[in-house]
Amino acid sequence: MLVLITYDVNTEDVAGRRRLRQIAKQCVNYGQRVQNSVFECLLDTAQCRLLQAKLLSIMDQERDSLRFYYLGKRYENKVEHFGCRQTYLPEEPLIL
Repeated sequence: MLVLITYDVNTEDVAGRRRLRQIAKQCVNYGQRVQNSVFECLLDTAQCRLLQAKLLSIMDQERDSLRFYYLGKRYENKVEHFGCRQTYLPEEPLIL
């Protein structure tokens, strides 16, 4: 299933900037960054729960925000992209 993960981390102090880097690092391990604090991740249920647990253990629930949008397996018709950055296809091979 395609999961859209968004986060907002309070970076007023060193600890917040550290949390921001840690959350981004975890998300990069599971998906593709599509905007600064937005990731598209193609996950199964177990991977999704594992990532969610990792991110919840990093974030400060009093100061930060984390959202998971579950777009499912038929996400192609649920996502429209406009603008300069070319989109990628999550199920296609990514060549680096």
